[in-house]
Amino acid sequence: MSQRVLITGGAGFIGFHLAKHLLKSGYNLHLVDNYARGIHDNEFEMLLAKPRVTFDIVDLLDQSAVLKLGSRFDAIFHLAAVVGVAHVIDRPYSVLRDNIQMLSNVVSLANQQKDLTRLLFASTSEVYAGTLKHFQLPIPTPEQTALAITALDQPRTSYMLSKIVGEAMCHQSGVPFTIFRPHNVYGPRMGMAHVVPEQLKNAWVAEEGDSLPVYSATHKRTFCYIDDAVVMLQKMLETDRCCMEVFNVGTQSPEVTIREVVQACIDVTGKHLLMTELPPSPGSPERRAPDMSSTRSVLNYESRIELAEGILRTWTWYRHNVFDVEGQTAR
Repeated sequence: MSQRVLITGGAGFIGFHLAKHLLKSGYNLHLVDNYARGIHDNEFEMLLAKPRVTFDIVDLLDQSAVLKLGSRFDAIFHLAAVVGVAHVIDRPYSVLRDNIQMLSNVVSLANQQKDLTRLLFASTSEVYAGTLKHFQLPIPTPEQTALAITALDQPRTSYMLSKIVGEAMCHQSGVPFTIFRPHNVYGPRMGMAHVVPEQLKNAWVAEEGDSLPVYSATHKRTFCYIDDAVVMLQKMLETDRCCMEVFNVGTQSPEVTIREVVQACIDVTGKHLLMTELPPSPGSPERRAPDMSSTRSVLNYESRIELAEGILRTWTWYRHNVFDVEGQTAR
């Protein structure tokens, strides 16, 4: 495999795992990041030491710096974005402006490539939030669902809107693209701002017999372990039918309650802990699950790693790399 793939956000959660997966398949990789969320830890250092991996620190808001990356990429995964509730609440205008500007610069880079087969753009399951609020949202949710937006004066609208605009930019860019919408992808090295690592940490620090606070305990979600997600992404890259299409990335079933997720996190620690159920978190939907029939049909693949196994793998990594040694993970 001589294809050269650019991954923006290469030091982040999905970018790092995608790079490791593509490397095993023989791709040549160039990663870029600015370490706004990703970190240069030992695992990333080992990845960069591989002979078919190169890396640059790049500010994707600087168009001239982006265009200097060259014209020899066969595919581009654009994963970099300003994400996270704290950023969205504290600086919503920057989130909206910067995510759109970064994609604009990456599209300009895509347009200067000599043999580009695909730009793969990471959207989000949040694009369905407006439809859920104002209309009847089918669950599991198919990609063809009409998109609505939440109130424009709400800070949280900024991130979702930046991704909807990003999807529109891909459609209008003239560049061969695939848009993918991740749904609750989790696993090692993802940071702490997700229910699985957050609850694993809560269980780890708790004393035997303690009670863990659980918000939105009855709300249901589906979860996709990172190893399954990156298999889907590689297959999207390599499948011609994915060109100019939009796909969910995730797991359609089973839907599990947050209470069940917390219990699974407690179980892997081996502790006897209780739960105190608290009111739902503001804005938390009662159900969220992607309809994976289109992705499954085109890719001939569906998630294989069950939640209990995925949580065990995640726990093992966090305990050895973060909890026991007070190490760092993605921000």
